[in-house]
Amino acid sequence: MDGALVFAGGDPLPSDIGDLLARDRFVIAADSGLDHALALGFHADLLVGDLDSVDAGALRTACERGTVVERHPTDKDATDLELALEAALARGATRVTIVGGNGGRLDHLLANALLLASPRFEALEVDALFPPARLAVIRGSAILLGSTGELCSLLPVGGAVEGVRTSGLRYPLDGERLEPGTTRGVSNVFVEATATVTVEAGVLLAVQPEALEF
Repeated sequence: MDGALVFAGGDPLPSDIGDLLARDRFVIAADSGLDHALALGFHADLLVGDLDSVDAGALRTACERGTVVERHPTDKDATDLELALEAALARGATRVTIVGGNGGRLDHLLANALLLASPRFEALEVDALFPPARLAVIRGSAILLGSTGELCSLLPVGGAVEGVRTSGLRYPLDGERLEPGTTRGVSNVFVEATATVTVEAGVLLAVQPEALEF
């Protein structure tokens, strides 16, 4: 398997977000993320989690269509999204796109964002759609798609990020060091349709807070 789509739970998703997603990827649903996957017309190849929030009808439909179910205890040490990412990694995925996961709880949103940058998933190319925001984990380099005037924040996680260089953004960084807790990378702005970000060491979260329009 090359790429995987992971549907997380949380708020209902815009009906046309499916137009942004590749239809040929392995699909993993994290608990009630199954509801989102089915609503957007995606078949879930795998369902993981404690299944405490998935719709019973959606679960029946998925099982009838051949979805493999990996049920975990309610008293567990990982969120359903973490279990889904581990499942993707175990199946050989190299790219993962997470869809959903913004359910109105700040602790969940922060935990989900930090989870994506965990060293355990450094073998994965990770991005996420948390409508209306888009998030990408940058290790080494990344090309970000945007539009002129769109905001983009670069947030260091897990330690200092060395040698940050950017192009296509209004406020360029040229070999700079970004420390966790600094706001140096907040509210940069696209001046071109694409921006390039490279780092010599460390991990950045690139957050485009209003990237998705529906």
